[in-house]
Amino acid sequence: MATKVTLDNFEKEVEKILSEYGDDVSKNLSKITKEVGKKGAALLRNESLGTFPESGKHKQRYGQTWKSQATENRLYTTVTIYNSQAGLPHLLENGHALVAGGRQMGQVSGREHIAPVETKLITEFEREVTQKL
Repeated sequence: MATKVTLDNFEKEVEKILSEYGDDVSKNLSKITKEVGKKGAALLRNESLGTFPESGKHKQRYGQTWKSQATENRLYTTVTIYNSQAGLPHLLENGHALVAGGRQMGQVSGREHIAPVETKLITEFEREVTQKL
């Protein structure tokens, strides 16, 4: 049964409705953020396996090292997608020099495999937010 809203309790009722809506929005955003973060780590695992076919067993190790970590604060949730082999994704994405015995032997060109996944995740997040809210 709906409560009657008078001029005296109108402000309290509006505050209550906005508070409930804000709680729903923050819960949904937190859930969507965590889901998209997990999908992102899985996408990077798959992309890493397909991008470096000549590396054999090394590509499996590199692909398996992608992880996601969610951090919840009072106001928002952040998800960090990272690779446990620090520095390696940067070298593979941007290229690096081949050095043997202190001499530069050549240059390895980079293969873009992180940036396409990032754009996919951004569009996925935006789509989920507009759909659920």
